Amino acid sequence: MKVRDLGAIDRPLLVFGGVYSNYQALQALFERAAALGFADDQLIQTGDIAGYCAQPQSCLDAIAERGIVGIAGNVELSLAEGADDCGCGFEDGSACDVLSRGWYPFAQAHVNAAARRFMAGLPGMLRFTHYGRRVAVLHGGARDVSAFIWPDDPDERFRVEIQALGGVDIVLAGHCGLGFQRRIDGVDWINAGVIGLAPNNGNPETRFGVLTAQGFQHETLRFDHESAAAQMRAAGLTQGYDTALLTGHWPSEDILPPSLRRYG
Repeated sequence: MKVRDLGAIDRPLLVFGGVYSNYQALQALFERAAALGFADDQLIQTGDIAGYCAQPQSCLDAIAERGIVGIAGNVELSLAEGADDCGCGFEDGSACDVLSRGWYPFAQAHVNAAARRFMAGLPGMLRFTHYGRRVAVLHGGARDVSAFIWPDDPDERFRVEIQALGGVDIVLAGHCGLGFQRRIDGVDWINAGVIGLAPNNGNPETRFGVLTAQGFQHETLRFDHESAAAQMRAAGLTQGYDTALLTGHWPSEDILPPSLRRYG
């Protein structure tokens, strides 16, 4: 895994993940960041720029052109390598596995060589200090980029990952699609959530977060979800995530632990 050390950063940071090829959400995030007083070099993305929605190239171009600091998610790694699947490690026959056979080939066919070079150059992890606290930014887990780490996992699940990082006070993670915070043995594990898809809560608003010297605060993001869904349908991406943009509910709840599903 490529690791990039950013040194000391003693400014507030806006942290986001899971753009998922949702250009409407990304533009809304940039507008919100500017309104909050964040410059582009104060934004950090936690991977999966490309994904379910209809504009992977536009999203990758926007991130690259603005110089947004961030890491490669499993989708970036797979697209850069020309892999046959998204690298999530979905169980064969699961809803996520079936749905990925629709959106991943679309993303594969709609990113150019420059975007692949950009994705290939992204590190797998960032490290820096933030007001004296040691921070690691990763996508899934410390040892597996596509590891799903959920908000209600047992403490030991987090301890193993934190120990693998070796000397850290804050972990900024992504991948699972749900924003949450856990404190384990004095270490803050923070998932900022994703901006490209709602957290399966029946509301089309998505999530990002702000890290300051005082701590981390989740924020909601409103974007033109109807236009994003219409673009997906125009592109033939009608496997279920187009509807999720409108309803705020995932078509792939079987990836979630039973405790986090709507119907248990």
